[in-house]
Amino acid sequence: MKAACVQLNAGPDIQQNLKQTEILIREAASNGARLIATPENTDYIRRYAREKLEISGDETTHTPIKFYSELAKDLGVWLLIGSLGVKLSEQQLANRTHLFSPSGTLIETYDKIHMFDVKLSRKEFYVESKEYRPGGRAVVADVDDFKLGMTICYDVRFAHLHRDLAKAGAQIISVPAAFTVPTGQAHWEVLLRARAIETGSYILAPAQVGEHEGGRLTYGHSMIISPWGEVLAQAGGEKPEIIYAEISTEEVEKARHAIPALTHDREYEIIGG
Repeated sequence: MKAACVQLNAGPDIQQNLKQTEILIREAASNGARLIATPENTDYIRRYAREKLEISGDETTHTPIKFYSELAKDLGVWLLIGSLGVKLSEQQLANRTHLFSPSGTLIETYDKIHMFDVKLSRKEFYVESKEYRPGGRAVVADVDDFKLGMTICYDVRFAHLHRDLAKAGAQIISVPAAFTVPTGQAHWEVLLRARAIETGSYILAPAQVGEHEGGRLTYGHSMIISPWGEVLAQAGGEKPEIIYAEISTEEVEKARHAIPALTHDREYEIIGG
C-alpha cells in the first residue's frame, strides 16, 4: 500500500482549511496514495476555547465530517483525518480522529486519551483538559489488509498505549500531531522512532507546521517510519507538503519475527521507591 502524510498549516477559518487540505489530499490520491492521513486540528487552530466551541458542531453537524466523507468516496481512498474539534456540550469538545473508507463510510473514531497539560515556559503553556474531554478507549481498525491503531500527538509519550495497540493487532499506528517547536526539536523524531521499534509497527505522523493564530508555532517534520525504526519519509519544518512511502505487512512480520518483544512481557514487582 502507498501511504501519504499531508502536512498542513491550519488557520482559524474552517472553510479556508478545507480548501487547503482538499488540494493536498487530491494531489496525494493522484500520486497513487491509498491511505492518506492529515494532522491533529485539521479543521482549525484557534486561540480561545470559546471560539472553538462557537465554530464546532457535533458528530452530525460539524461541516468537515461530511466534507471528508464525500472526498474519500470521490477519490476512492482511505482517509484518516487526524483530528477535528467535535462539540460534546456547550463547554467541552472532543479531539477526535475520523477514519473514512473508500466508499465514504465513517469506519471508526478515536478521541485523544492523554491531555496536553504542560508548561514549557512562562510564556508557553497549554491546558488541553480545560477545553477537551479525554477519550477512554483505544482503537484498532481494518484498512485493506492492514490493521491501524490510532493515537493523537501527546499520546506518543505513552509507550504502553502503542504497545497495547500492537498487541491488539495494529500494524500501522497513526500519530497526527500539532507539536510545539521546542518539544519537536528535542523529542519528535526520537519518540516516533521509539514507538515504531518497540511495537514493530509503521508510524504515520502527519503534522501541523508554521505559525498559526495568536502566534502559535508548530514544528512540522511529518514522518513515516518503518517497523524497524527507519525514517522512510520526512517533511520539512517550513510549509505544507506531502510525503509518501510504500508499506507492507511483510515488513511488519519480519521486524516482529526478528525481535518478538511483544510476546516477551513478564510480571515483576518494584522494590523501594
